[in-house]
Amino acid sequence: MERREQAVVPVERLAGVTRERFLSDIYPRRKPVVLKGMELGSCTTKWTVDYLSQAEGSKEVKIHVSAVPQMDFLSKNFVYRTLPFDVFVRRAAEVNHKEYFLSEDEKYYLRSVGEDVRKDIADIRKQFPTLAEDVQIPDYFEKEQFFSSVFRISSAGLQLWTHYDVMDNFLIQVTGKKRVALYSPRDAPYLYLSGTKSEVLDVDNPDLEKYPLFVKAKRYQCFLEAGDVLFIPALWFHNVISEEFGVALNVFWKHLPADCYDKNDTYGNKDPMAASRAIQILDRALKTLEELPEEYRDFYARRMVLRIQEKAYRNDYG
Repeated sequence: MERREQAVVPVERLAGVTRERFLSDIYPRRKPVVLKGMELGSCTTKWTVDYLSQAEGSKEVKIHVSAVPQMDFLSKNFVYRTLPFDVFVRRAAEVNHKEYFLSEDEKYYLRSVGEDVRKDIADIRKQFPTLAEDVQIPDYFEKEQFFSSVFRISSAGLQLWTHYDVMDNFLIQVTGKKRVALYSPRDAPYLYLSGTKSEVLDVDNPDLEKYPLFVKAKRYQCFLEAGDVLFIPALWFHNVISEEFGVALNVFWKHLPADCYDKNDTYGNKDPMAASRAIQILDRALKTLEELPEEYRDFYARRMVLRIQEKAYRNDYG
C-alpha cells in the first residue's frame, strides 16, 4: 500500500509580543503560536539539576514510570511510583539508572497535582513554593481567569499521548527541548478519539491499516527551547516529545465564563457542563434508535448527523 504523508504546518513564532498585541491580534485567532523572548524570571538559568534537587529537597512526589518512551494513558503502559523529589530529579536526568523500578532505561514523568487531587488544583506556588519564586508567569489573562499552574519534569525521549484540554494554556519550556505536534479541533474525526485522548499514539509512524483516516489530519508542529512559550488554545490536540531532560510549566486559564466548567474538575480536562449534557442526550437518542430495524436506524441516524451539521457546525474555520 502506498504510504501517504500527513500535511505538516510550522507553528508561527513571534518575538516581543506585548500583552495588548496578544489579546487584540493573536488570541482571537484561536490558533497555536510560539512566543519568544518573554520575561519568565530567573528559572530559565537557575533550574539546573543540582539547584532543583536542593531547592525542594526530599519531599515525596508521585510520578509516572514507563519502560517504553511512548506513554499511553488509554492502555496504561506505565506505573505510578513515589520518590523523594531530589532523587526523582536526578533519576529523570539520567539515561541509564543504577536504581530503577522497571528497567535500567525507564522513563520518568512528573505532572504536579494538588494536595488532595479530588479537591485541590495544581498550583506551583503551593506545591513547590521555593521554585515558584523563580518564575514570572506572563499575565496575558485576567487574574480571576487563572485555573492552575502545572509543574512538569520529563526524561529525555519521553512522548506523551495525544489529547486536548478544555482550557487555554501556556506551555512554558523552562529548560530542555520539546517537539510538539498539534491538531485542530476540526480534525477530531480523523484522530480516533476515546474521551479526550487519541488512540493514535505514534503520530510519526501511525498504523494506517488500523487508523486510515489519520493521514487526513493536518499536523501543526513546533520545537520549543528554553524560554519559549507555546500558546495552546482550548480543544487543540497536542502530542509532546521531550527531546532532552526538561522542566516545563503549564498555566491554564478559563476562556469561558467560570460557571461553564465542572466545579469538581481539578485537572481541567472535563468537558464543559453544556457539552457533557449534550453528549448524554445524544447517547440516550442513540439508545432509542436501537429500537428500530437496521435500515431505519441507519436512515434516521444520517438525518440526525445532517441536523447537527446544519445547526452546530462552523463554516468559518481557517
